[in-house]
Amino acid sequence: MAQTTMSHLLHLRTFLEIYRAGSLTRAAERLGMTQPAASGHLAALEATLGKPLFLRQARGVKPTAAADDLAHAVAASLDHVEATMGAARARSHQLTGTVHLVGPAEYLSARLAPLLMPLVAEGLRFRIQTGNRERIYAGLDEGHADLAVTASRPDRQRHGFTALETERQMLVAAPDLAARAKARSVTADFLAALPCLAYDETLPLIRPYFAHVFGRPPDIQASATAPDLRILLGMAEAGTGWTVLPDYFCAEALATGRLINLLPARTGPDNTLYLVWNKAALRHPRVVHVRDRLLQAIGRLQDPHRTNS
Repeated sequence: MAQTTMSHLLHLRTFLEIYRAGSLTRAAERLGMTQPAASGHLAALEATLGKPLFLRQARGVKPTAAADDLAHAVAASLDHVEATMGAARARSHQLTGTVHLVGPAEYLSARLAPLLMPLVAEGLRFRIQTGNRERIYAGLDEGHADLAVTASRPDRQRHGFTALETERQMLVAAPDLAARAKARSVTADFLAALPCLAYDETLPLIRPYFAHVFGRPPDIQASATAPDLRILLGMAEAGTGWTVLPDYFCAEALATGRLINLLPARTGPDNTLYLVWNKAALRHPRVVHVRDRLLQAIGRLQDPHRTNS
């Protein structure tokens, strides 16, 4: 009886990985087994249930309605078991190996990179990638990333996640440019007459800031764009123009007077950052250990039952 129960759990684990990966081959790679073995687990589960769970396609597999129902019924419980076992192994094993981390370059460099030193000292290795939203989620979905940081709320059916911290957007400029705003009301029209620095032509960060503070979209063409907040920070400090930056990223420049908050009495929009994990990666104690140490360092370690694991 116990052996039968264990077989069912193994088959369900394989099924759930196939369901999430959309591919037998990819699921087998994530589980560290051969594709024939994964196919065997799936066939055994389908025989037990008496119904097909996937339709084979030219590229991958498509879940049936029965697969959708089964995934929704077992995912949370299986994920909880995996996370609990991973945490237990993390406490009882000497941790080695490589953890793959992906996220926005600016946040990783300013906030997470300094936290990795003690983990490297413990013997862990890191492979860090940067990218936009699409690249971050592709890394998680394809199994190339174990942990990620993103500013978009993840899908709890596909990924585990917890809120990491909240960033506030701030309107900043160098002192010389800020001096032009003295005795003037800093309005959308006033800013439109000054050079603007943006991440790209669609004005991310600036557009939501204008909507939140001024109640209108920006009617502005950027004087300079750069898809890296570090470049925008340097240009703003040099007096090239004004821009909108996350508070954690410009805090030092504001504290030292290299930048001035143009609207100190107005609160910019907040944005939540999430630490996200590939659920399959929690089978590795090192991933659980790194996840929990990062959350602990930032002060967001929660009861495992409260995370979207």
